Amino acid sequence: MRFYLYAAACMALFLQACQHPPDRKAVLSPAPKPKPDTAKVATPVALQPDSITIAAVGDMMLGTSYPNNYTLPPDSAKNSFNVIADELRNASVTFGNLEGSLLDGGSPAHYKLHQRCKAYLFRMPTAYAGVFKDAGFDVLSLANNHIGDFGDTGRVSTMHVLDSVGINYGGLLAHPTSVFERNGIKYGFCSFAPNANTLPILNLPNAAKVISELKQRCDIVIVSFHGGGEGVGYEHVPFAMESFISEKRGDVHAFAHNAIDAGADVIFGNGPHVSRAMEVYKNRLIAYSLGNFCTYKSVSVAGVCGLAPLLKVHLNKKGEFLNGRIISLRQDHNKGLELDTLNRAAIRIKQLTEADFPDAGLVISDSGKLSLAPAI
Repeated sequence: MRFYLYAAACMALFLQACQHPPDRKAVLSPAPKPKPDTAKVATPVALQPDSITIAAVGDMMLGTSYPNNYTLPPDSAKNSFNVIADELRNASVTFGNLEGSLLDGGSPAHYKLHQRCKAYLFRMPTAYAGVFKDAGFDVLSLANNHIGDFGDTGRVSTMHVLDSVGINYGGLLAHPTSVFERNGIKYGFCSFAPNANTLPILNLPNAAKVISELKQRCDIVIVSFHGGGEGVGYEHVPFAMESFISEKRGDVHAFAHNAIDAGADVIFGNGPHVSRAMEVYKNRLIAYSLGNFCTYKSVSVAGVCGLAPLLKVHLNKKGEFLNGRIISLRQDHNKGLELDTLNRAAIRIKQLTEADFPDAGLVISDSGKLSLAPAI
């Protein structure tokens, strides 16, 4: 039975999510003429002298070498992040979700089944680890549905390669957390997903235990999760258990609040392939989904799926949210990442936040600035 459910999931996953044009409500309408302050990327906000800056993005998949190299970028991915590399590098810690394995060769898990699902198996050459390193990434989440596309071989190769280039990671049962130090601050990282061999997003008591233990050892705890439905119909946070293709994908609101109660200082969601709202809870920022960021060819970038926010969060040394900004980019399958001077990612996240969290404790400007809402 599990085999057939997996088959149905594989065949339907991207058809129901982002492989087809989004529905009418989710298509990006022609942007209005921007006001003067929305015609450029948001300028940096004022920081406290001892503040911490965390840069965060959503899904990254720099092409796949399976079943052949047709969906690998012609430049070996070397220029994938050029347009925004300075912003990625200019942070205390830079985070993203690695949607797939780093592996040279190897056969997919459930090989016969995947002969019908070749386009959705993500295997990046191991040399691409250097691309992420050069772009400034310090920590990556491996808790997602594509890290297992090539079974244990893919997971082990990915961990080995990331170790070799000095990128921290977490989210696998075999390697659930990372602890690392930057400029005298000790950071803890963990990530969760509803998928096999990952830290389970559905087990809230266990998640609280993992996070609490990290907080006892670290100054700042960063938590990521891969949860929620996928595609243009899942931009909103439903405040309930989500399911997609007969799989429970977590109650992301309950998960995020449980994580902060346990000691998380900032939470970055991914998985829906679209952006979602943000809120401040107990002076900690939650981004419920950062959508797609750099996903070459095999993931649709039509409509809202092409919005690619870069979130920069400023915290004090207690982990409390101070302010931040959303830098809006867009993806194009031919041109890759491009800065979006109309700030559509920021504006969409602002709209979703106002709709889903009217008392979010957060103000988002059209230019992408984030600030705490005034106390009433």
